[in-house]
Amino acid sequence: MLPESRSYQEICRQFRWQVPPHFNIGVEVCDRWAERDPGKLALIAVGADGGARDISYGWLRETSNRLANALRAHGVGRGDRVAILLPQAPEVAAIHIAIYKLGAVALPLAILFGPDAITYRLRNSGAKALISNAQGLAKIGDVQLGLILSIDGPGNNILDLAETLSRAAPDFTPVSTAADDPALMIYTSGTTGQPKGALHAHRVLIGHMPGIEMPFEFFPQPGDRFWTPADWAWAGGLLDCLLPSLMYGVPVVAKRFDKFDPEEAFAVMARHGVRNAFIPPTALRMLRAVPNPQGRHALKLRSVGSGGEALGAETLDWGRAALGVSINEFYGQTECNLVVGSCAAIGVVKPGAIGKTIPGHTVAVVDAEGREVPPGTVGQIAVKRPDPVMFLEYWDRPEATREKFVGDWMTTGDQGVMDDQGYFTFVGRDDDVITSAGYRIGPGEIEDCLIQHPAVALAAVVGKPDAVRTEIVKAFIVLKAGQAPSGGLADNIQAFVRTRLSAHEYPREIAFIDELPMTTTGKVIRRLLRARA
Repeated sequence: MLPESRSYQEICRQFRWQVPPHFNIGVEVCDRWAERDPGKLALIAVGADGGARDISYGWLRETSNRLANALRAHGVGRGDRVAILLPQAPEVAAIHIAIYKLGAVALPLAILFGPDAITYRLRNSGAKALISNAQGLAKIGDVQLGLILSIDGPGNNILDLAETLSRAAPDFTPVSTAADDPALMIYTSGTTGQPKGALHAHRVLIGHMPGIEMPFEFFPQPGDRFWTPADWAWAGGLLDCLLPSLMYGVPVVAKRFDKFDPEEAFAVMARHGVRNAFIPPTALRMLRAVPNPQGRHALKLRSVGSGGEALGAETLDWGRAALGVSINEFYGQTECNLVVGSCAAIGVVKPGAIGKTIPGHTVAVVDAEGREVPPGTVGQIAVKRPDPVMFLEYWDRPEATREKFVGDWMTTGDQGVMDDQGYFTFVGRDDDVITSAGYRIGPGEIEDCLIQHPAVALAAVVGKPDAVRTEIVKAFIVLKAGQAPSGGLADNIQAFVRTRLSAHEYPREIAFIDELPMTTTGKVIRRLLRARA
């Protein structure tokens, strides 16, 4: 934990990483607490009707033990990838814990993904097992998996999760894993081609803790209770909320939002005594539409953190006035998360900046050769290795892994500036990743999907500035001979992408053009398309 001090400089001076040789996420977030007090509250599961049920650490331990035994009986072992395609629910936490205790690798997938996105990730990862529901299983197509478990009952070559657990033993001895052993893989979007799987070690959870403790005002404090609307399939939901909270014995509120509802979000926070919340910027902007939230909902918030996009001074001012708290920004990416952040409690806050280096990390702005640039100079934000929060590698992509580094600096692809006080300001991407509603979206996967549409000859995707979402996806399309532009065709193409990839990746705007701007080597000149957008 961070040293007790009200000075950022003193905290940084005193901080030391404590990463043991052996570490297992499942043991640390569950079994350690269940051994002391099996009845201790771990999760509050909020149903669609607003009712809630309490989930204890004892339930998590027994459920995860049964699942670990069942997975092992079906041939799943150390290093095997197990996909999880489910929305926020207690079962998701237990599934993660079981996979970690087994020494396997958790592969979280967002339930909003479409068939193409899911199929690619399952095949690319070589997943050996999948745990999902009827909604998710309808999207997996003809992918061959050794084991499929469903929370919605059995089917053709599909086992019922509850029945399988009932037949499994409730005791399980966790595998002894090294801190550097693989534990988790999250796919991240790139600028070209298909997404890459960022493989993380068990130590990634330790690496996240300072980045949780500082922005969330010396988390945990007595009475803390955490919630996020972010899907637990994303790094933001899983590693910025669920796992750190369970590790520190802080209850987590679980609530599925098929579509984010700001009024309901406030009601959930008030009804269940949420004191700490990770709320992505777009959700914060939507919450601003609710008048007098503090008076109408009797909120008990102590700390709010946000990351993924720049907030802006107006949102920060609204947080203090409407929520009674300072919204602390933080920064990172799937490969190396929560390395820069703010903390108003110790005076680390500056409007327009994303914060200072989180204690324990080495972050700088560097040039193309990996040399640190002077304060006030634009360069690329980079993180120095070794670092416990840093990914191990891109799955089956050694060349992409090598290209991520310049010497010992892991490059982020984000342009930024550091001032003489150590504050970082985000300037923009130096690649083509689109930031929309907190999601980082690579154009390659969308373009691959677009050209599968029977009317599309060529396609290029860029981000267009948007007041609510930061950016929206805009597609520029060259049609095949004999096809005519129309509003109906644009709607059809949008639906084509939405159903195959996901609701956050489909192009909200489509422009039909005669030809794409290209370099002499055949690459799309995206800056010209961004200018047109």
